[in-house]
Amino acid sequence: MGKPTEQQLETALAVAVDMREREHDPHFVAKSLLNCHYRLEHLEQLLKLTEQYLHAGQNEQQHAHLLVAIEKYHQLDDHTAAVDRLKFGLD
Repeated sequence: MGKPTEQQLETALAVAVDMREREHDPHFVAKSLLNCHYRLEHLEQLLKLTEQYLHAGQNEQQHAHLLVAIEKYHQLDDHTAAVDRLKFGLD
């Protein structure tokens, strides 16, 4: 399976948004696509920060940015899943 082009992805996302707005998503395909796309954007940002951190020799400032991005992703994931995460005293 190949990666969709930018135009194909934009079209699919627009159709998914329209399906959700019309509340016509009987098999949750639109909901799943939109959720996966939203999460993927954040994971790609996390990957970028991880690569920068490793490239910079594990710089402290890059490490801090990476930790913030990881926590943001966890918050996003919890919010979209509607769950409360145990903190384990790491805040």
